This record gives sequence, structure tokens and C-alpha cells, in this order.
Amino acid sequence: MKHQLRRAFLIAGTALLTLVGASGLAAAQEAIFVMPTNEVGATTYNPVKTTLTNRATELIYDTLVVQDVDLTFHPHLADSWEEAPDGMQWIFHLHKGVTFHNGEPFNAAAIAAWIPSFAGTDNAYMVAAIDKVEVVDDHTVKFVMKHPEPNLLFNFSQVFMGVPAPKAYKELGDNFGITQAIGTGPFKLESFAIGQETVLTRNDDYKWGSELSDNKGPAKIAKITFREIPEDSTAFLELKSGGVDFLYSVPTDYLPQLKAEPNVGVITRPGTDVAYMPINVTSEPFTDIKVREATAFAINQKEILASIYGGIGLEAHNFLISALPESKVDPKFEISYNPDRSAKVFDEAGWKLGANGIREKDGKPLKVKLWTQSDTEFKRLTEAVQAQLKAVGMDAEITVFDSSAIRDQYKKNEHQLAVRSYNWSNADILDWFFSGQRLGYPNISMWNDPKGEELNKKALTGSKTSAERVANFKAYHEYVLSQFPFVPIYQPMLNVAYNKDRLKVTDKMLSKGVTTSSVLDLELVQ
Repeated sequence: MKHQLRRAFLIAGTALLTLVGASGLAAAQEAIFVMPTNEVGATTYNPVKTTLTNRATELIYDTLVVQDVDLTFHPHLADSWEEAPDGMQWIFHLHKGVTFHNGEPFNAAAIAAWIPSFAGTDNAYMVAAIDKVEVVDDHTVKFVMKHPEPNLLFNFSQVFMGVPAPKAYKELGDNFGITQAIGTGPFKLESFAIGQETVLTRNDDYKWGSELSDNKGPAKIAKITFREIPEDSTAFLELKSGGVDFLYSVPTDYLPQLKAEPNVGVITRPGTDVAYMPINVTSEPFTDIKVREATAFAINQKEILASIYGGIGLEAHNFLISALPESKVDPKFEISYNPDRSAKVFDEAGWKLGANGIREKDGKPLKVKLWTQSDTEFKRLTEAVQAQLKAVGMDAEITVFDSSAIRDQYKKNEHQLAVRSYNWSNADILDWFFSGQRLGYPNISMWNDPKGEELNKKALTGSKTSAERVANFKAYHEYVLSQFPFVPIYQPMLNVAYNKDRLKVTDKMLSKGVTTSSVLDLELVQ
């Protein structure tokens, strides 16, 4: 009896040790990432219909083409492609052996079902140049174009064009991306709480990673929890304390503190963000272009770069990142700090400086609303903008909104000025934020200009070659600048931080940064 009892205890003890060991192993295979603050609040993982994606979206879905940090294009779900000399046809040869998370095959029929699903969505412009899709064979697809589209490869590389499983997409309808999100990516959606967290689990069947990752799959991390933390300081403290393993975005002013932490690694590379101040052209007094011009030349980009960002990053003097050729506008259109010009134009517009330092017109003070979002970096930047506007006689009252709610607030058209940023590496971002078809959000400036619409259309649909596209977008960009619907402020560096005791990065990541492709190469320290 004693022998049996002792044996039972041994079995139970062994089982308990096994359970504890398995639990520890499971924990060791999980990493906790924090999304950038400008990605907080995504309401769906349907890439076709959403206007806000995040880093988790990029791991659930693959794209036909991937873009490297040097802006070159590389194969992914498509092994190769050919463009007809006149630009009116593209043929894509698809990678064989790819399946969606639910077992559906990825093939030419999936592409033929996917492209029409963009009709009527905010992202329809991505495929607007495609007239029809022809299935040549199971792994070859032909795009017959309405007009040449020199931007097609870029479009196909973007997260909005992650390919969803066609059968599931049709059956789930509006629930696709909410209850389930099924792609071909290296991770599967396990759970999703809007504004809180997203949990992804490894796709163990994945073996088609692009040439931008050394590991073609499966991923080396079994589970990733993406937390949405709208306050940078909270995320920073979480990383220091070991509560999270990886921050996709770190404000520049935190870098000295992070670099002083022995268990924290930091990777910095040129970013694709621009911080700017949209001006609502439909709200008085900004219906007057002179007031917008005077406001634009009141912002001191150099001072902001030095005082807030410690000189790390670049001043922004137009709307596009400096790596793009369309950003090389005629210098006369660049917007740079010029307090004398600002004062002169305010005076011309009838806004005279009052005894209290605030401008007035017809007995009314120049008092405006200045919106921002709740994370620390935006609040600090907005306070600097507020002080600079005060220096030229504008009293800007700051209102802070939760990062996940501010987009809906813009749609109410109750704002006047705002401080925000975007992340994009193509000139078509001008269409996104200044097209008259997108008033409220993303066109926060509420700018709807007939000449602007004409130039935008020419750039988007009237360009036969890449060179023509650059020229057309440059002309559109210059016209937007001339109308002052925004003020450029800053081009940040992209800083990511990670717990060195938990995550192992590669030399490639240290030189290029951690991209969606390189997440496959991330390892947990054992």
C-alpha cells in the first residue's frame, strides 16, 4: 500500500513538473510587442476595407510583392512578373505550394476573386487601373489595364493589398477581419480586442518567406501578443521593467535613457513618417488663404528638431519624405520658418497685433482650436507648435483626444488645426490626404480644390511611365503647397527597442531595422 501511494506521488510529481515545464516552455515561446501609437485603434483586420492597418496585419497576410527599406521591389507571393511595353498588361507568376490559414489554395483564382472586392471601398484606388483579371493557368494571372499604372508594384507591396482567403472572405462578409482574419502570412489571428491587444500564433505550415528574410518559415517565435499602448511613456516603462519585449516606435527623446539600460537594444534607421499640421480650409479664419500662409510660416522646424528631437531626424519643408523624387519641388514652394513673412501676411489679411500680443480683426481675437492625440510625443510637439503660433499672435487652444478616437472626431468637421503624422513611402499619399473624395478623414484639411483634383487625377491615372508619374506628382505636390492646407514639421528617424535578454536580432536587422519580413528571423533567447 505504501509502495503504491509512493508511486502515485511520484507520478503526480512528474506530471506536475511536466506541466510546469510545458508552461515555462510556452511562455518562453511568446513575445510581447507594442504597436506604434499611430496604429492604435484599428477596428478590423480586413485589409481590403480598412483605412488603418497595423503591424499585426502585415503578419497575417502576405503580398504579391515586398518592398525593401531602399524602396526596391522583390518577389513574394509572386515569383516574377512582366509588364507589356505599352503598360497595358501585367503577367504575374505565382509561388506554388502556398495555402491560406484555413487550407484554401492560393492560386490565380484567388487573385481573380480578390481584386473585384476592392470596388466601393476607400482602398479602391489601389486597383483602379486594373480593368480585368484573367486566369492564364493555376499559377499565372494576367492584369489587363484601363491605363498604364507605373505604381502597380508599389500598390501590390502594401499591407492594404495583403491577400485574404477568397472563400472565407465571401462567407464571413462584414465579419471578415473581426471574428476571423485568414491570409497566407506567417502568423494566424487568435484573438482581437479593439484598442487593447491582438494575439497571433505561428503558422506552422509557412515556408514561403521572401528573399528579404533569411528564414523562409515557420517563424522562430510561436506566439506574439501585440499590445496597444497609446502613451509612449507607459510603453517605455514596460520595456524597462520587462513587461514587454519589443517597441516598434520609440520617441527620440527617450533614446538616451534606453541606451543607458543594459538589457535594452535600440535600432535606428531613416523612417517613412512625416509630422505635420493640417489646416481645415473650411473653418474660419482659415478659409482665407492668407491666414493659412501666415500660419504656415510661423512654424520653426529647425527649433522643433533641436529642442524636441535633439537634432535626430530631419526638418520637413513639404509633405513627402525626402527619399522620394517627388519631394524635390521648386524651392519657392518649400515651407520654412519666416516670421517676417508671417507677420506681413497676417497684416495684409486684416489681422492686426493687439496690445495683449494676440491678433484681432473686427474686434475678434485670433483664437483657434488645436487638436492632438494623447501620446507623449504628440503632446510635446503640439505644445511647441502652440508656443510658436502664440509668438506670431495666434492663440491656439489645445484639445487632446485618445489616439484611437481622434479619427472619428475629424469626420465631424469641428477641428481647425491639428498635429499628426503619417507613415508612407509613396507620393500617392498626397491623394490620400488631399483628395476631395476623402473629406473628414483622411483628408483632415477638408481641401477640395478643382485644380487640385485635376492634377491629382493626372498624376494617378495619366502617367504612362515612372518618369511621367514623378513629374505629374511633383506638379500636384507643388500646387498643394501653394494653397497651404497644411504645415510640414518634422521627418523622424524610426527607432525600435527590444529586450536583449529576451530577443535575439540579426546583423541584417541592426543595419536595416526590424521589418515585417525580418520578424521571421527574430528569435527568443533560450
